Amino acid sequence: MPILYTTKASATGGRAGRAVSENGVLDVTLTVPKELGGDGATGTNPEQLFAAGYSACFLGALKFVAGKEKVKIPEDTTVSATVGIGPREDGAGFGIEVALTVHIPGLDKPTAEKLAAAAHIVCPYSHAMRTSTEVPVTVA
Repeated sequence: MPILYTTKASATGGRAGRAVSENGVLDVTLTVPKELGGDGATGTNPEQLFAAGYSACFLGALKFVAGKEKVKIPEDTTVSATVGIGPREDGAGFGIEVALTVHIPGLDKPTAEKLAAAAHIVCPYSHAMRTSTEVPVTVA
């Protein structure tokens, strides 16, 4: 696949640390939620970042497919991603689950459902989640 855009972010300190994008625009303090044994300090966590990225990406895909169908998507359209983390049944680590909620004000439900289904095919986050995309890991 031809890559159109590449970016990079790095984390230090793990779940209780810091994450920074290569251009410095994203610079967040990472904290562990109480539910995962943390102290509940102010900060964000990987699941929140994933939820934000997925919801934004899916909304972009929704606008893309709506444009192809000549359907106007209102400015106050929202996509919410709910991300959960927990131990996998195989006991070998952790897994995540994701649910998306699409709200398109003023659009009839059948049309909204059709657009959401099409966006789910177009969105790269959805594709990666659905296909268990392989991720190469390199030790530098």
